Amino acid sequence: MILSSYPKIDLHGMDREYALYKVKEFINDCYKLNYEYIVIIHGIGTGILKNSVLDYLKKEKRVLEYKLDFMNPGCTIVRLKFDK
Repeated sequence: MILSSYPKIDLHGMDREYALYKVKEFINDCYKLNYEYIVIIHGIGTGILKNSVLDYLKKEKRVLEYKLDFMNPGCTIVRLKFDK
């Protein structure tokens, strides 16, 4: 899986509320454009952004699956769900 070819959003420097707002907006845009895979860059740090993003993804109905990138745990790879 080549991450550089997928749309991505970088949350570095954002607080939790703004980051979640941007993630929701990003997922809305990517869903409309029919992107199956997207990348969320939250960084490692103290884990506040990562945990907030993962909690949101767990509840988001348009997310089929997500996982931390095994080569870079500061990124989450998300697969969006589309009705066939």
